[in-house]
Formats: sequence, C-alpha cells, structure tokens
Amino acid sequence: MKELANNLEKKGYKVSMFETAAEAAEYLNGKIDGKTVAIGGSMTAKEMALDESLKKHNTLFWHWLGDKREDAMQTDVYISSVNGISETGEIVNIDGNGNRLAGTLFGHQELYLLVSKNKVAADLNGAIERARNVASPKNACRFNVKTPCVASGGEKCFDCKSPERICRALLVFWEKPNGIPYQEVVLINEDMGY
Repeated sequence: MKELANNLEKKGYKVSMFETAAEAAEYLNGKIDGKTVAIGGSMTAKEMALDESLKKHNTLFWHWLGDKREDAMQTDVYISSVNGISETGEIVNIDGNGNRLAGTLFGHQELYLLVSKNKVAADLNGAIERARNVASPKNACRFNVKTPCVASGGEKCFDCKSPERICRALLVFWEKPNGIPYQEVVLINEDMGY
C-alpha cells in the first residue's frame, strides 16, 4: 500500500494509511466534526459503522437511512468508497443513478475516498475489470435486481440491457479533480466491502 500511497500523493491527493478499519473509522470520526456529511452507497462505510459514529456530532445524510439523495449533494463533506484503484493511482467507480459519482466530483468542501486492500489492482485495466466484474455484480446481488449477473450468482458483468441494470456510468480519476478543495484517500489494509 506504500507504493499506492506515494502514487496518489504524486497525483495531488492527501493520503492516510491504516492497518485496520477501526483505526480508519476513529480517524475520520475525530477529523469530521460539526459538519453536514453525506455517505455514498458504500458497503465499506457501512462495515466501518461510520454512520453511527459520525451522526453523533455531525448532521448526516445517507439514503440508506431514508434520506433523499438530493440532500447528500448539499453537504460540507462527502464520503465514498471506490470500486477499484490501480497501483499507479487511478480511481474507478461505477454507479447506476449517478449520485455517488456526482458527489465525488464537485460541490463539497471535503471528500474522503475509502480504499480497502481488496480494491487494489495492478493497473487501470485491472481496476476497471474489478469494478465491473467484482463490485458491480455483488452490488446487483445485494439489491436483488433482475439482471444476468444476479441470475449467475454474481459471477461477472454481462453488459446487459436490463431496465434494472445498476452499472450505468463509469468514472475514472486519472488525477485529483479540481472541483472539491480538500480530497483525501483513506487506505485500509483490510478487505472490506465490494
């Protein structure tokens, strides 16, 4: 993860590294205080119980808690995990509605991207492959949508035309975008999420 951290720093990101998800969650809980916070649809954040800790001293919006997705677009802070990342530092996310991708691009004062070690691939093609054929089918299975990837048990993406398809947009960060003043990648040396 050290090489990945170095490559991300060269691309302009602030990077923090943690051995465990608990350490990362404690760090974020201490750093984000008295703000409006949104969490994108992240299993990693859910496994870290970030909503439980952050809502005690922040105003939290998360559509998994029944909040409207639009509310998340107006917050000071946005937190999202990634679907894939290359050792060279390119970050990949796939989304169905576009709200999570939009939240990572523009409009917030702070952005935190959660990266667990199972999300890391050797290169950009590997990161895209992982996002499409690991993260997306697992998320489709979690939502129990009617798609070929769910019918196959989450085996892979079939690039289907199903109206319930959840992988409709792909975003690649080649470098740190300019649309959010403070952007930090939080590296976690554990397997988490999809």
